[in-house]
Amino acid sequence: MTIQNVTVLGSGTMGAGIAQTAIVAGFDTTLYDIEDGLLEKARAQISKRMDRQVEKGRLDAPRAAEAMGRLSTSSDLDAAVKEADYLIEAVPEKLELKREIFGRCEGSAPAHCVFGTNTSTLMISSIAESLSDKGRLIGIHFFNPVPVMKLIEVVMGPDSSNTSYVATLEVAQKMRKETVKVAESPGFTTSRINALIGNESFRMLEAGVASASDIDKALKLGLNHPMGPFEMVDLVGLDARLNNLRALYAALGDEAYRPSPLLERLVEDGRLGRKSGQGVYRYDDSGQRIVGSDDVSP
Repeated sequence: MTIQNVTVLGSGTMGAGIAQTAIVAGFDTTLYDIEDGLLEKARAQISKRMDRQVEKGRLDAPRAAEAMGRLSTSSDLDAAVKEADYLIEAVPEKLELKREIFGRCEGSAPAHCVFGTNTSTLMISSIAESLSDKGRLIGIHFFNPVPVMKLIEVVMGPDSSNTSYVATLEVAQKMRKETVKVAESPGFTTSRINALIGNESFRMLEAGVASASDIDKALKLGLNHPMGPFEMVDLVGLDARLNNLRALYAALGDEAYRPSPLLERLVEDGRLGRKSGQGVYRYDDSGQRIVGSDDVSP
């Protein structure tokens, strides 16, 4: 199967990043969300990031303009998926929401369309319960920031078909991503390990072992991590990390995954990371971290 038309469901941080990666790869891409305002914001963010790529010499201007021409948006789900060859769902990590949206898509998308979910913690088989053809659903787990990160976890549910697997490899290859094949399990591989590191980092911060910036520095310079755990959680969203930990704790029953009270408090206070202007660190109006804003206390 030749894949040309890709639909991305959800225009948040991950969805916008996936859509950007898809248009640069040459796919005609439709980005869906429930509100036109959200889509306008996502398009502006994608355009801004593309302009930065041009400024840095990583992408030439004609190619960037051509790629933006392949991006369309829609707040009508049926219209967004009616011509899709491959669908990538990137809505919040809520099982019933994912089931509902895939159930609706099954009635509108072409019969050959493969359904990919970007879930980082939920079981593929659980999401597939809303589908009559469960074989078309597969995990296609991207990493943030999507245009930069090289890996895609291809997660096989018990019913995921070989057709879906081959199509997912085609999408990944055109996006110039590397893949690993993973059987479904709570948190797969990377999310399970990353959530553990992030949760333990919050516990160390609570215990006064070190400041957030020093913990970040230690993991970057001592363990060669490209980002510190607090830099990472501010990027992906504290609410997203909390949802992941809750799902892993419920699935595994391991106390190591019980969410840190400090993380829960920050989310309750609306400190969600870069997207809210404050998480573990504070950010200015342009999204740059404010020096000396390491002000989280237990």
